[in-house]
Amino acid sequence: MSRGIIKNKVFSGGRVTLEIKIILLLLVPVFAILSFGKGKVNGNGFGGIKELHVGTPHIDYVIMSSDQYQDNLKEIIWYDDFSTSKTYMDSRGGIDTTVNFGAIGGSVNVGFKKGDVFGLGDRKVAFGDFPGNGPILKQGQSFNEIYWRIYVKHEHGWEGFPAKMSRATSIVSQEWQQAMIAHVWNGGGPILTLDPARGVFEQTDSIITTKYNDFDNLVWLGNRPTAQFPLTSPEESGYWVLVESRAKLNTPGKNDGINQLWIDGRLEAERKNLNFRGNFTNYGINAVFIESYWNKGSIKDQGRWYDNFVISTKPIGPVICPRNPTLVKTDYHGEGNLKNWKIELSSDYNGKEVVFASNLINEDNKVAVNTETGKFLGPLKGKMALAPGTTYFVRVRQQSTHGQWSAWSRWHQGFRVE
Repeated sequence: MSRGIIKNKVFSGGRVTLEIKIILLLLVPVFAILSFGKGKVNGNGFGGIKELHVGTPHIDYVIMSSDQYQDNLKEIIWYDDFSTSKTYMDSRGGIDTTVNFGAIGGSVNVGFKKGDVFGLGDRKVAFGDFPGNGPILKQGQSFNEIYWRIYVKHEHGWEGFPAKMSRATSIVSQEWQQAMIAHVWNGGGPILTLDPARGVFEQTDSIITTKYNDFDNLVWLGNRPTAQFPLTSPEESGYWVLVESRAKLNTPGKNDGINQLWIDGRLEAERKNLNFRGNFTNYGINAVFIESYWNKGSIKDQGRWYDNFVISTKPIGPVICPRNPTLVKTDYHGEGNLKNWKIELSSDYNGKEVVFASNLINEDNKVAVNTETGKFLGPLKGKMALAPGTTYFVRVRQQSTHGQWSAWSRWHQGFRVE
């Protein structure tokens, strides 16, 4: 019989060696399971199994109520969900019926071809005391404060930083001299900023601009601090994001004008104590433009869309939805295929008060919020639906067919219950 020595101990080698080999073979799959998703394959093929990526999803949109009440509110100056073709003072580009916020309707296509400075579309709305050609909404009125809102979606995998999104302005002559402009522009990288400007000399009523976009004569009121939300980053592409702005003219003789920007329900940037129009009161804010302009040109062909465009004299906020709304998830991106996903709802965008948690969802990319699909929690425990008049935010995660879960999304896609 053969013999061996380990640590100076004598043993019978044949049978023990065979048993050790069997034990090691049995342990291989155990080590593989323990290292799954953690190790990195080295040059020899060892070191565990390569981590499989599962992209973090978002809620693309929430199916809206059929009535958004825009036609019944006196504060509404303009509303367009791009389900039909409306007449603007000026417009460029058609309605895209293949991409929209919701299950039906359309959006305005403001995407870019590679190298293009001007995107595929824009819209200009005139109202109040606008001095040029119409159509002019609410003609004859004067507006010292307005809010304007759009939802914007960037094609999944978007790259680059387009320069200009929208502006509100006061046009004061047939030559399109401007008393003020509230720009929503790129703030460097994937973020937005506010860049307000005055076209009046100090605290007088003397217009100093000579034409539209007379940048040399405008008084620039500050473009910092910027927003923080990386709107045009690849990570935030592929779903609809709410962007709302406010411009309030100063009281003549005072520096109390305001310019604010909300993204996805959060106040992202603001300018206070502004001298927006000096003592000039002949014209108020009378135009809003939504734009697609990229000074350096787009780096590739890529899609971008605007929807649910509203101008109002009061805060607008998110879309209105039923008490048992249906939420639609973005497409799956990552290794393997989609196996499961789940959502949570909160009554605040920090997730401090979770009011609904879904069961695992595995049949579709949409889910209705009700007692069949999940549980109502916290202040809604025992309820059958969300509370009327309340705004809610969502977070979502998904699981691949390999078994790995993505990270939770941040709380996003706020909606107000009717």
